[in-house]
Amino acid sequence: MDDIVLSTLNARYIHSAFGLRYLLANLGPLRERARIEEFDIKRPAAEVADALLQIDPRIVGLGVYIWNVAPLTQVVSLLKRSRPDLTVVLGGPEVSWEIEQQEICRQADYVIAGEADLEFARLCGHILDGAPPGRKVVHAAPPDLDRLALPYDRYGPADIAHRIVYVEASRGCPFQCEYCVSSQDVPVRFFPLPRLFDAFEDLLARGARAFKFVDRTFNLNIPFALEILRFFLERRRPGLFLHFEMIPDRFPGELRDAIQQFPAGSLHLEVGVQTMNPEVAARIRRRQDFDALRDNLRFLRERTGALLHADLIAGLPGESLESFGAGLNELVRLRPQVIQIGLLKRLRGAPVTRHDREWAMAFNPEPPYEVVRNRLIGEEDLRRLGRFARYWERVVNRGDFEETVPLLWRDRGDAFGEFMRWSDWLYARLRRAHGIPLLTLAERLFEFLISVRGLEPGAVAETLGRDYRRAGRRERPRFLRRHLPSASPAPLISGGRPG
Repeated sequence: MDDIVLSTLNARYIHSAFGLRYLLANLGPLRERARIEEFDIKRPAAEVADALLQIDPRIVGLGVYIWNVAPLTQVVSLLKRSRPDLTVVLGGPEVSWEIEQQEICRQADYVIAGEADLEFARLCGHILDGAPPGRKVVHAAPPDLDRLALPYDRYGPADIAHRIVYVEASRGCPFQCEYCVSSQDVPVRFFPLPRLFDAFEDLLARGARAFKFVDRTFNLNIPFALEILRFFLERRRPGLFLHFEMIPDRFPGELRDAIQQFPAGSLHLEVGVQTMNPEVAARIRRRQDFDALRDNLRFLRERTGALLHADLIAGLPGESLESFGAGLNELVRLRPQVIQIGLLKRLRGAPVTRHDREWAMAFNPEPPYEVVRNRLIGEEDLRRLGRFARYWERVVNRGDFEETVPLLWRDRGDAFGEFMRWSDWLYARLRRAHGIPLLTLAERLFEFLISVRGLEPGAVAETLGRDYRRAGRRERPRFLRRHLPSASPAPLISGGRPG
């Protein structure tokens, strides 16, 4: 019998529960009495609870995040209703703050706030020895990373073949950006590189080719980052892919040189721009050198083969619709392959709430706690921005319309304004922003470009046809056939998605 079951609901099957693997690796002598059971959020709560109860554990540890707190609350309720004697322990960022306000915490037996790698093992030991602590909430101090057992041997063959392999070289963040709970996580601590490299060697030998680093600021310590990049450069092989989150204004010459040595498409760099308005950035304590940021993004796009992903937040205190649009337009000109747009979220423990009164900030009380209005942007415009973000993700970021999308703003220079016009037009016809088939999007995009933008149907059809066939589709959509010649295609309409 497994006395301890570690579980969570991942956002998708392809994701792996990195935190649970740390907990299992650091259980010490209890590790042989424990197992991991992962599910995804599409699994009904009753099925998850039943699967856990079938194992008949004494302790269930659950990783709670913003995306799974609602269904996990149902799971905990079902577990405690069926087995009142079962000890339920919660951990994770969603339950590390504002604990007394959460229903899931009320139902659970224990909550570990903070980094639970070592504290979970101590708590389980007391419970299994018949001496459970009297305090419900355990505040875990940041562990000494030299003492942690690394979790990478907990990735099995199926994980390596079918799931994202998460890794980390550091924990913490030196910045105080108020929208982020990492602003509370200081100082930055680094794992010993020799141990990391041994673990990475083992993963490579077992077939791992994609490594997603979860470090908040990978390029904070340049010599440290360079050692890791050199490690992978020396072990280049087909299919090797590395993901890093990097500070956008910190790319000194030696880091640029290292990035240039990687084959095209093998590096994915996520840079948190968040806002291009210096006044707004200062208000939320987002320290950023905007001139360096622009220069670095140009360099990365023009002189490296890295895939560039830039994040932008809508609804920040003091940022108007016009200011956000100007920032997006500038990012479009800088041409990252992906511009990820999201509404501001009131994450538990994030100090952005200090602006609530001055900027009349109001947030949805249900996950993911997105802003619904503020002093400069009303509810209707924030709903429009939410639809805009979903359409942008589907139409621009996924790359299905790489040549066609820029026709929306060609010759006008206002990507934000023109895409918003398309977004409003599309929503008026479909009344939804999710679950739209690709063919429907293609047909509506064609209709908009010729009926609203007034572009020549034959040229648009040729461009859209090329986009539609780029992923290996051979058929010509019916709505394009009468506009397409049977022989050679028309000249390419210039364009390309942001990147």
